[in-house]
Amino acid sequence: MSSSISASTLKSWLHDGQEIALLDVREHGQYGESHLFYATPLPYSRLELDVGRLVPRRQVRVVVYDGGEPGQDGVAQRAARCLQALGYAAVSVLEGGTRAWKAAGHALFAGVNLPSKTFGELAEHAYATPRITAQQLAARQAAGLPLVVLDGRPVAEFHKMNIPGAICCPNGELAYRVASLVPDAATPIVVNCAGRTRSIIGAQTLINLGLPNPVYALENGTQGWYLVDLPLEHGGTRRYGDGSGSAALQEGARQLARRFDVPEVDAATVQAWSRDAARSLFLCDVRTPEEFKAGSLPGAQHTPGGQLMQAGDQYVGVRGARLVLFDSDGVRAPVVASWLRQMGHDASVLQAGLHSGLALESAQAPQAPALERICASDLLQRLRQGTVAVVDLRAGMAYRAGHIAGARWSIRPRLAQDLAGETRPVVLVADTPAMAGWAALELQGAAPLVLDGGMAAWQQAGLAVEATPDSPTDAECIDYLFFVHDRHDGNKEAARRYLEWETGLVPQLDEQELAGFRLPEHAVS
Repeated sequence: MSSSISASTLKSWLHDGQEIALLDVREHGQYGESHLFYATPLPYSRLELDVGRLVPRRQVRVVVYDGGEPGQDGVAQRAARCLQALGYAAVSVLEGGTRAWKAAGHALFAGVNLPSKTFGELAEHAYATPRITAQQLAARQAAGLPLVVLDGRPVAEFHKMNIPGAICCPNGELAYRVASLVPDAATPIVVNCAGRTRSIIGAQTLINLGLPNPVYALENGTQGWYLVDLPLEHGGTRRYGDGSGSAALQEGARQLARRFDVPEVDAATVQAWSRDAARSLFLCDVRTPEEFKAGSLPGAQHTPGGQLMQAGDQYVGVRGARLVLFDSDGVRAPVVASWLRQMGHDASVLQAGLHSGLALESAQAPQAPALERICASDLLQRLRQGTVAVVDLRAGMAYRAGHIAGARWSIRPRLAQDLAGETRPVVLVADTPAMAGWAALELQGAAPLVLDGGMAAWQQAGLAVEATPDSPTDAECIDYLFFVHDRHDGNKEAARRYLEWETGLVPQLDEQELAGFRLPEHAVS
């Protein structure tokens, strides 16, 4: 039986210097509308799939919470029971959830990646990072002045939309790739992202490394560009080269590591840390997806450097954990670690990196309950006979785009409620059999079947799908955060609201939250 804790107890735990995993177990859309500052999003629909990666040490303090609405499904309690069944020994539930947190006088935040985005705003103030407006950049481009625009987002984000003429170079790669992307030491460099954070951190990274070039952050990124009616490109493919980068900035990276007290640790030390039952350890390969796929250290997870800074809660779910970063070049890991230390993380760099010989045991994901499978042709026949109920567990927006005719949409927290009174055998459609298996635990009686191969198998068989653009409704799509995504879909008002949200984060923090960052003194005033 999990224990309940009050908002005041949780607040003290978050700042007592000990490790803690604070997990918001509501679905992504619910989390993004209102959550605690240090919360890691771990939707109940993906709990067992992701918790081992995000919270690898079973003895760590874990606090789960939901919205605390009276009469709701009590997803926090259910998540706590699941975590205990997986062997987590110190699980607590925030009594009253976000409602109680707010009633206790603590702030709730909208959006995602809060610590990183707040840090970006603080960093801009601390370093007085130079900026350039969209109009100024466009004027320089129109005049044909020498200029290089580097987009600090991952390749997939760049492909959606980009500043004309920009080159994709994710922030974690900037220090390693910039020498091959900029023709000389005099050419001005502009770093952009979709909004603000990665523009600021990317530009300041090059400045901190001592590049002689004039370097600027594009104010408000692609959204700022779009808001002043400048055209964006779509489907862009210009990116850093696939060949090796340059170690030319290795000394600058070492100086950054020394400046921000980044420890360098050898493989034997990290091996000993992996056996420390009192601390959590994350071994982070900060290189590109292609390099990671070609080979990494046993026990490492892929954490692209730029995204580890921007969206660390997607990779690390334990506040206060040890993070050990490595690369193959001696440039990327120290640079990323220098920022993580300023964000308040216990980050180190692995000596000799990829060539250190370190080998850790990989965390094993819990085995999902196995469900009997049904092939697409058999499911079609039974649907025609009306002898099965088909439930689609994929993302709400994926269901809208195309699903099996007659299938209803549901999601794990609501599955039992949505199937109440259903007497026919149930067939689940899911992205993976494991997701269906864990969701099936919500149901009483006979175990459901799962569509073998999911929607991909259904479509490969040439079977029809139907789209329902308005079903599930926006209110029902608790797994989708409209607040974040609408800004990229031609909605100028959504883009304005997003930028106002981003620039308004710092005033919402209290003194303890501000003190968690380690920027130069004048960053926190």
